[in-house]
Amino acid sequence: MSKKFFAVTAAVIALATSSLHAADLKEFRIGILGGENEADRMRNFACLADHLKEHFGFDKVLLFPAADYDGVIQGLLGGTLDYAELGASGYAALYLKDKNAVTPILTEQQTDGSTGYYSIGLARKDSGIKTITDAKGKKLGYADPDSTSGYLVPFTQIPKVTGMPNDKFFASTQFTGGHENNILAMYDGKIDVSVDGSSGIGDFRDGYSSDTFHKMVAKGEVDPARLVEVWRSPLIPNGPLVVRNGLGDEWRKKLTDFFLALPKDDPKCFDAIAGGDFKGYVPVTEDNYKAVIEVRKAAIGG
Repeated sequence: MSKKFFAVTAAVIALATSSLHAADLKEFRIGILGGENEADRMRNFACLADHLKEHFGFDKVLLFPAADYDGVIQGLLGGTLDYAELGASGYAALYLKDKNAVTPILTEQQTDGSTGYYSIGLARKDSGIKTITDAKGKKLGYADPDSTSGYLVPFTQIPKVTGMPNDKFFASTQFTGGHENNILAMYDGKIDVSVDGSSGIGDFRDGYSSDTFHKMVAKGEVDPARLVEVWRSPLIPNGPLVVRNGLGDEWRKKLTDFFLALPKDDPKCFDAIAGGDFKGYVPVTEDNYKAVIEVRKAAIGG
């Protein structure tokens, strides 16, 4: 038989196998980053699980709210999770461990059309801290070692303002167990400055338009009138929605189309999982995160 026959036969078998794999996917597993309390995360993502189950006919859609960012990263690396939304630094950490584990497909677009956000430093008004340089000799709180806005960016960018490494400028730096805990630690006076993500657009009295600060103001957990923004980073690329490569190209395309349609199909569900006021999703590739990958590799490794 000719080589052409074998090539065509192999292509047909591969196509059939791919279609069978797509049809046989009965369970879909979603990783949810830490940062907000587990009950709120499960409630916010319940609508997404319902939509996926109905749209694709999955027998089960399982939600895994990890205690920290690394739990989701390890789940994607180990193949026990199929999908997650990561921060840019979390994706960089995963990419540096195995660049072929997942593919970024989409990211959120802000209401002003941008696809970025900021790391902001918050302090209590009664602390007397008005800018980050006023916080010399004070306590700085980080959110999570794999957080972009809660660690990587303030770790690398605050020294450009203060002229000193953070561990030299501040009396102490510490991880507080996620974004929500970080803001609460500052609000309760356990640390002096917290760093967390924010859209940076909208009204400070609303906690801006999205991210942890916004959610906590909306839930009445913190009063923004008691707080002040003391530092803001350069623009950070919004983190990607990623799909485990083991699912194959067909499922990646199906999931991309599903999420692109979600903001119009169910705006309330989109708002719940996005965590604020966003416009929708736009496509991304790993190229969108190459700068963050290089910064992470140089600053803290994989």
